[in-house]
Amino acid sequence: MRTLKNLFDRNREWAAGIKEKDPEFFSRLSHQQTPQYLWIGCSDSRVPATEIVDLAPGEIFVHRNIANLVVHSDLNCLSVIQFAVDVLKVKHIIVCGHYGCGGVRAALSGENHGLMDNWIQHIREIYRQHHSVLDAKSDESERHRLLCELNVKEQVWNVCQTTFVKEAWKSGAELNVHGWIYDISDGILKDLGVTVTDYAEASAMRARLS
Repeated sequence: MRTLKNLFDRNREWAAGIKEKDPEFFSRLSHQQTPQYLWIGCSDSRVPATEIVDLAPGEIFVHRNIANLVVHSDLNCLSVIQFAVDVLKVKHIIVCGHYGCGGVRAALSGENHGLMDNWIQHIREIYRQHHSVLDAKSDESERHRLLCELNVKEQVWNVCQTTFVKEAWKSGAELNVHGWIYDISDGILKDLGVTVTDYAEASAMRARLS
């Protein structure tokens, strides 16, 4: 199957369906993207950004990686954030994790995963910071869910630490950073209550998490 014909067929059906409902949709979409949201999510195939919040193509700018990490040595992620903030002028950055995250589970396992260990080391650092609370959970599932939430909160802080976000706040731009988590078992999003609208709020949030 060199061409994956089934996917091309599905693409044509999808495009035809969109045009049937809105003949000018792709014409409008091709001119400019003006999303209000940047979504930083997990690469997990079960967590598609636009479908979860029922928005159309063009309404969310998306960056995804294993375990929705914002790492300050990751030029890919940082470039996406800069473009979203400086060029697209998004008003909301959403860090969205999910329960059942394989990256978080791999970090908890303590096993060797090869090259990926360099990436999930960032999650293991979060575990070390909060080990007393996590280890108090006798149920492995509860421990995993809590670490998924703590990981999202840590990445919200990392977003707030980027130069682009701090400069946007300094210039008076309307920019909100949110931490959400998605439950694959029922399709429902949960707000983790760590929305940040300026650097003072970010520092206060960090103090609560430490």
